Amino acid sequence: MPSSVSARAPLPAALRPAARSGLRIRQATFHRQRASCILPPPLVCGTAANDVEAPLSSSSNGAPKLRAQANLATAAVHGGERSGRPNVADSLTTPIVQTSTYHFRNTAELIDYNEGRLESFEYGRYGNPTSKACEAKIKALEGAEDCLVSASGMNAVTSMLLSLVPSGGHIVTTSDCYWRTRQFMLNFLPKMHVGVSVIAPNDLVALQEALDKHSVTLFFSESPTNPYLRCVDIPAIARLCHAKGAHVCIDSTFATPINQQALTLGADLVLHSATKYLAGHNDVLAGALCGKKELVDKVRDFHHIMGGVVDPHAAYLLLRGMKTLQLRVERHNASALDIAHRLEAHPKIDRVWYPGLESHPDHAIAARQMSGFGGVVSFEVRGGLQECISFIDNVKLPYIAPSLGGVESLIEMPAVQSYWAFGPERRAEIGIKENLIRFSIGIEDVEDVWADLVQALEFVP
Repeated sequence: MPSSVSARAPLPAALRPAARSGLRIRQATFHRQRASCILPPPLVCGTAANDVEAPLSSSSNGAPKLRAQANLATAAVHGGERSGRPNVADSLTTPIVQTSTYHFRNTAELIDYNEGRLESFEYGRYGNPTSKACEAKIKALEGAEDCLVSASGMNAVTSMLLSLVPSGGHIVTTSDCYWRTRQFMLNFLPKMHVGVSVIAPNDLVALQEALDKHSVTLFFSESPTNPYLRCVDIPAIARLCHAKGAHVCIDSTFATPINQQALTLGADLVLHSATKYLAGHNDVLAGALCGKKELVDKVRDFHHIMGGVVDPHAAYLLLRGMKTLQLRVERHNASALDIAHRLEAHPKIDRVWYPGLESHPDHAIAARQMSGFGGVVSFEVRGGLQECISFIDNVKLPYIAPSLGGVESLIEMPAVQSYWAFGPERRAEIGIKENLIRFSIGIEDVEDVWADLVQALEFVP
């Protein structure tokens, strides 16, 4: 090579030229106005994820570790958007394809589509280029075979359960979880002749007993859980369940794919309320399910019938939010760990629930299978309901609101926000304490966040 010519380092996988699939890819070569912009060969929407998957590595103790953080950052920005999206005037940003249906120019073209020779779309309930780009990005982040994006996290949960657990089947779940998920599993699934066993997080003995006693179809748990941030031992649970032919689905909403790679750890499926950290700006509702293609395909078929599709504009907001996912999660992680340590030392706090603290019952598990501990801290204010109200009514920076995972800090009392109608006795039965606070820490300056908590705690007698 001449000395005047420098060798260029190879481009990252996500930046290499890749074919784009538009609304329709025809058999004949389509020439655009500029000779340099001839469309490359056909490629199925969503294959961009294959260009940005990062290699896996092992820790010194042999446990699977997260893919390289640099590769995840690249996947968050470019996954699903260098290919597998509409090619509209060379737009850098994936466009919002706001249509309910797609047309065919003749019957032969429709037959080609039906028989898999033409990549296109048919009807908005079955797919949309903007939502397909979302699916490709999440698929890349989780290292999954396939991904389905839906209208909400609850739509993802219910669609998954209804399509994968047959009548006469049985599921095992954990006692600490989002109350609407618990409501669906305990109140609705039994009407469909589905059995439900509820065990404490990481009670592997109880899990084995349930597997031995019932024909278990699926184990489902959040990790970390809501609101006590319990972390289940995903590899151990996967080993027990797979030995009995049961699938494992982990709701990784609180963790995000940046902090936890549930599929690498042994889960068959990973679920997200994409409303939370994936979108990250408190402005969209969406859900996502990814994992083994054969399982996602079953859920997709059911989803096409039920129609819980994500709106194209919501899909665009989700795409936009995920571009900064790693940056946001790193800030959430750092601020939450800092605040958790400070709260633990405060005299008006009885207990702090955060998996990054050694005092948390699942700290060892979290340290093994997570690279960061998330942005939610739960804690118990000294006293009871009234003392907790005195505190929360005097915070000034966080919004008193449900949800989590956005750039703004949100704070809530589960006993009042989500479980008020249950009454004190029922709340106690399911472990919701009257003095419990759940705090989703945003990306504000951590010193401002702490100063506000300190002044609000002054109102606690």
